[in-house]
Amino acid sequence: MNFKRPRGTADILPEDQPYWGHVYDVASKVANQFGYHRIDTPTFEDTNLFERGVGNETDIVQKEMYSFEDHGGDLITLRPEGTASVCRAYIENGLHNLPQPVRMYYAAAMFRYERPQAGRVRQFHQFGVEAIGDASPEVDAEIIELGWKYIADLGIKNVTLRINSLGDAEGRADYINELEKYFLSVADQLPKVDRDRLTRAPLRVLDSKAKETQALANAAPKSIDFITGEAKEHWEALLALLDNLEEVYPDFSYKVDHRLVRGLDYYNRTVFEFEPSDVSGSQGTLIAGGRYDPLMGILGGQETPAIGFAGGLERLILELKKLELPVPSSKGPEVVVVTLGGAGSAGAALASGLRAASVSTVLAPKRSMKAQMRFANQQNASNVVILGDREVENGIASVKSLGEGGGQAEVSLDAASIAAHVLASGNQ
Repeated sequence: MNFKRPRGTADILPEDQPYWGHVYDVASKVANQFGYHRIDTPTFEDTNLFERGVGNETDIVQKEMYSFEDHGGDLITLRPEGTASVCRAYIENGLHNLPQPVRMYYAAAMFRYERPQAGRVRQFHQFGVEAIGDASPEVDAEIIELGWKYIADLGIKNVTLRINSLGDAEGRADYINELEKYFLSVADQLPKVDRDRLTRAPLRVLDSKAKETQALANAAPKSIDFITGEAKEHWEALLALLDNLEEVYPDFSYKVDHRLVRGLDYYNRTVFEFEPSDVSGSQGTLIAGGRYDPLMGILGGQETPAIGFAGGLERLILELKKLELPVPSSKGPEVVVVTLGGAGSAGAALASGLRAASVSTVLAPKRSMKAQMRFANQQNASNVVILGDREVENGIASVKSLGEGGGQAEVSLDAASIAAHVLASGNQ
């Protein structure tokens, strides 16, 4: 039988692990700098959580969810996004009793059945953050700053923030009504997919990837012209805070884009995306998010303001590779034990002793001296310990540093002595 990985999935091989380690490490570091704490939720949830939270009319629920009935008859879905799960956890675990806002982040696999393409696969990974329990524009700016710093700390430059406000429910109804009137007046110029979308969700026509629709959308009514009261005050305060960020971060910039909407039903007020300046194709977005104050109530909890974002790690790694940005290399073992003649068993015992002394150690495969040294270099080892019959008989070991300008020394053949020598020489 010839088994292959399912379409739209990927094997993350050892050669790519430095990239994955880098995006995870930077995510954790930046989230902690802003006071966010990690949360992990189940890989699968009750299907109704996503139908209610994400929205029945979304493409995710209509076409993309991996849903099934389990052996107990419950309808289960592999999570297609992280926010609904985090909000369910907030409600279920009584996190409203903690000081607000509750700041959380996650890095996890998500699942959507869609056409695989560059940066978009059916099992993908996201870094996301959520700030729940504070409606202030300062928290919006904090979330945006966190996303900006994450991208910047990865080394990605020339990134622009696109931002818009969808307002609140009262102004949104008038806006959507005018938007629908406008697109109906030009419906004969829309492709079929957008005419269908117009009947279900007029807002999502603005997010169309079809060039003819995008041209028409540029002349469509603007959501910010329909926001009033607190929503307008919130929007104006946020723009002032973003102006301040431009003073703090010389490379930070933003532009208001009235075509920007989010594809999920729970968003209100602030929506934003970070994208590189040389966007090509439909997968330009690095991070996307916004405010979702209605979601807690939709899921049966208390009305609670919240905002967050998520970034696809596959997409970010593609950008790192495209820009040829350096990432920390995988660290090799501190010691590779090379054995000659009849020293194999002594070498295996030494390797075990070194590991017990917390020195990372690999036993080279039994080959020629030259082949074993080549193996040690391929493993990116810091040192080799060479054991032959003479060394075993005399109770010594030859320790050679593989670092630049490294030397060679004879050390007593016991794990404690060799571990102390390796640590003292700094070749680890």
